[in-house]
Amino acid sequence: MVGSFLIIDDSAAERHLLRSLLQDLGHEVDVCETTEGALDKIVLGNYKAVFLDVVMPDLDGYRFLRQIRSTPETSNQYVIFSSTKRTKLEIDYGIKRAGADDYLPKPVNREALQEALQKVK
Repeated sequence: MVGSFLIIDDSAAERHLLRSLLQDLGHEVDVCETTEGALDKIVLGNYKAVFLDVVMPDLDGYRFLRQIRSTPETSNQYVIFSSTKRTKLEIDYGIKRAGADDYLPKPVNREALQEALQKVK
């Protein structure tokens, strides 16, 4: 399943790592350093999934995910939180309360990424 993905993360190192892993698996990848302009990208991008950081300086991932879910053109977008917040409580909150489709604790490794990609519709 080769596809196109969007990474929204303020950390250059984390963007580079995730982008490299996805590209090594044969996927196309777009990146955003912030959420600014990212909703428009999602509307136009036809992404299989969006990897979204939770902790960012402008608009945090939880609030941005609410925007994604409340916009008709993006409400069904598959979103995977990717965060250093890694306790069971934080992961459960990200999926059950915030509404992410999946959650990848950082640093992301190839095996965890491949497992997450198996779930993407």
